[in-house]
Amino acid sequence: MSSSPKSLFAFFRERAAASEPVVLATVVATEGSTYRKAGAQMLIAGDGSSMGLLSGGCLEADLRERARRVLESGAGEIVTYDARTSDDPVWGLGLGCEGAMHILLQRLEAASAYQPFAFVAEHSARHEHGATALVVESRDRRYPLGTAWHSEMSETAAPAAQIIEHCRRCAAAGGFDTVTVGAAEQTVTAFVAALELPARLLLLGAGPDAEPVVDIATLLGWQVTVVDHRAAYLEPARFADGTRLVELRPERLAAELRLGEFDAAVVMSHHLESDAGYLRALAAAPIPYVGLLGPAARRRRLVAELGSAAGQFGKRLFGPVGLDIGARTPEAIAVAIIAEIQAFLAGRPGEPFRLGAGH
Repeated sequence: MSSSPKSLFAFFRERAAASEPVVLATVVATEGSTYRKAGAQMLIAGDGSSMGLLSGGCLEADLRERARRVLESGAGEIVTYDARTSDDPVWGLGLGCEGAMHILLQRLEAASAYQPFAFVAEHSARHEHGATALVVESRDRRYPLGTAWHSEMSETAAPAAQIIEHCRRCAAAGGFDTVTVGAAEQTVTAFVAALELPARLLLLGAGPDAEPVVDIATLLGWQVTVVDHRAAYLEPARFADGTRLVELRPERLAAELRLGEFDAAVVMSHHLESDAGYLRALAAAPIPYVGLLGPAARRRRLVAELGSAAGQFGKRLFGPVGLDIGARTPEAIAVAIIAEIQAFLAGRPGEPFRLGAGH
């Protein structure tokens, strides 16, 4: 199976490499129930192609048309979609979401070094904290709608210096905020948001069933590292773009990789001795989630082989890995695995909404 799903960052890198201007759409405020929340982003290219969703597909066609105008004019635009006040389909879109969404559209181009998204992409790739600020309202002609800053910029003049300082505080604290600075007749309002760094997943075993796990994780924007001691399994064409492939024997795992950098690991080599070696290394590592593929009897056997070292896992070992969704195929099993990891990282129980989760 050969696949190449793209993340938002891969889409961006392709356009930037071709010096192609794109439009960045950022949700800067919401009220009520909306599909995405403040900080969500999508990219729209001049040919109408896009990556990312800000709704369940309801708004994207309209956003593409507006993005075309922003590409032509270069001027930023705020668009509001409000489905709270009428039972009629909004602008013929039929949202019915009982919420409002405010979206900033801004042109990114080579002349401006594609900021601020280049900063977001670079820091996400390096997994470094940071924050960006986007002007959403301005009475100061120097800073029109869509003007951008980030937390590593250096400015001494107000109000830019004040907004950058807000960026630095937001980078440390996380989350997002809307701030207004400047004199009464020259105020600038900016949406400031910390970067949401991608989850880092370690897959130990590169068999055929690892491919759909990598595909789904990549679509979520996660950074994936695949380890196997069998070189023939580590063929780049088998895995999504951006997947890190490492040829490594289990006993070298802790010595060769910085295991503390990963948010989750899944042991799935289908080789009992290798899985035991991987688990032995992971038991001493601070990875908060360790999944083990295979039935409960296999988990018990492996835990017994680890002896006292198994106690180091505490409640971190999830085996059999995944949610019970009746999965039988590699693709469905991959969905079950990624769903459980997503729920764990989000601090959610992974139960149906109708039973009360999320209320």
